[in-house]
Amino acid sequence: MNALPDPSRFLEQLFKALSDDAIDVSVFELDHLCYRVETMERYAELKDKLLDEGSLLGEHQIGGRPIATVRLRNPLIFQNRSIAVIELPAPKPGSSYPEGYEHVEFVVDLEPMEFAACYPTLDWDLSGAHKSVNADVRRNYDGCSVKFHRLGLAEVIALEKGEEPFELPRQPKLTPRTAPGPPPDPMPRP
Repeated sequence: MNALPDPSRFLEQLFKALSDDAIDVSVFELDHLCYRVETMERYAELKDKLLDEGSLLGEHQIGGRPIATVRLRNPLIFQNRSIAVIELPAPKPGSSYPEGYEHVEFVVDLEPMEFAACYPTLDWDLSGAHKSVNADVRRNYDGCSVKFHRLGLAEVIALEKGEEPFELPRQPKLTPRTAPGPPPDPMPRP
């Protein structure tokens, strides 16, 4: 039994938006999915269900509310990607969000500002670019967003606990093209 709904439709929408922006994420690890809930009661209920399907990596107070991070025993699969980490934030006091998937985060092999500079015509949210731990840059889309950073969420939590980070399955990482555009033709014509 899955505690969360199938993320395929959400991920298809998100990957289409990235493709429309010519952001090639094919070589980057999709680190985790964030799933929001509307109430504290639903947060507690869904956290318990997720813990039946995985292990709690951490639960931290951020922005006045708890955020749980769970590593699933059976990762979610989307196309050729395996997504083992779920971020579950409780609603912020005084704010309400519709329940559902809200964002994904990719681990990239460049500093976030350098990554954003590879796509200079895009409007980036740089509000997280100067965080002291795991800075990020974000692209906002209709109803969802994508963050790019250097470390996976599970690694950050392990480092904060003073533990040795464990390795989740990773896709190979390569430096993105320096300018957006189509990939090179694999079969050049003479």
